[in-house]
Amino acid sequence: MNRLALVAALLALGAGWGLTQPLGKMAVATGHRHFGLIFWQLVVGVLVLGAIALVKRRRFPLTGAGLRFALVIAVIGTIIPNSFFYYSVAHLPAGIMSILISMVPLLAFPMALALGMDRFSMMRLAGLLCGLIGVALITLPQSSLPSPGMLAYVPLALVGPLFYAAESNYVARNGTAGLDAVQAMLLASAVGAVIALPLALGSGQFIDPVLPWGRAEWALIASSALHAVVYAGYVALAARAGAVFASQTSYVVTGAGVLWAMLLLGERFSVWIWAALAVMLVGLFLVQPRAKAAEAG
Repeated sequence: MNRLALVAALLALGAGWGLTQPLGKMAVATGHRHFGLIFWQLVVGVLVLGAIALVKRRRFPLTGAGLRFALVIAVIGTIIPNSFFYYSVAHLPAGIMSILISMVPLLAFPMALALGMDRFSMMRLAGLLCGLIGVALITLPQSSLPSPGMLAYVPLALVGPLFYAAESNYVARNGTAGLDAVQAMLLASAVGAVIALPLALGSGQFIDPVLPWGRAEWALIASSALHAVVYAGYVALAARAGAVFASQTSYVVTGAGVLWAMLLLGERFSVWIWAALAVMLVGLFLVQPRAKAAEAG
């Protein structure tokens, strides 16, 4: 695959990942709650990733280590962060959520330092500070958010990126228990669905699939399937072009999420939000691992 094709794949993956943010906003528009949404999201993920695993004819070893890994990833990588995502996106514009999701690599850096998994770097510290400035630009000016009442939901929206950052450090430190990326996410999705089902039923948030489907239900299915496909594509891109190249999808995801929100939901943003987006993208650039550093690791 030549470089032009790799760049095209990177842009397509980022655009697809960014699309999941406004689709998530649509999914909560009719009142569906987080546990019900998460359960069906995981079910769709199992079906899509299971189909990919079958096509690849991969053996699926079940071990105690694999199940422990899947349990941790299901809890800290899906159930907790997605609960906060669905709750927050019901109250915040999808474009804001797309900007805040860029905090994942910015938050992962200080965690990695605390765990002794990374070295201090002034450049990456500057990236973290850019992220904090971006959040300040969203929250501090009175005219930044469409409604002042939205301010209370911004800290809740940051819980998801915090747990995604913890998940990335957990995987970097402990590995995937001998599973490849598709197998790992398939098993984590299956374990997560088993956990999410009683939570959805017990909280009265279960979504009956027999009821007539509207835009919200189709948005959930599309978002869940798209996320699974894009994740598998991201893994393939990283394997073919390297993790450093694949990590550049972060820029596209953030920018595409804002543009998709404008196109599909008619969202419009103040100059403060655009400034926050610009600062966040600078922060992403500063915290991204450089090629030499990645090779050394």
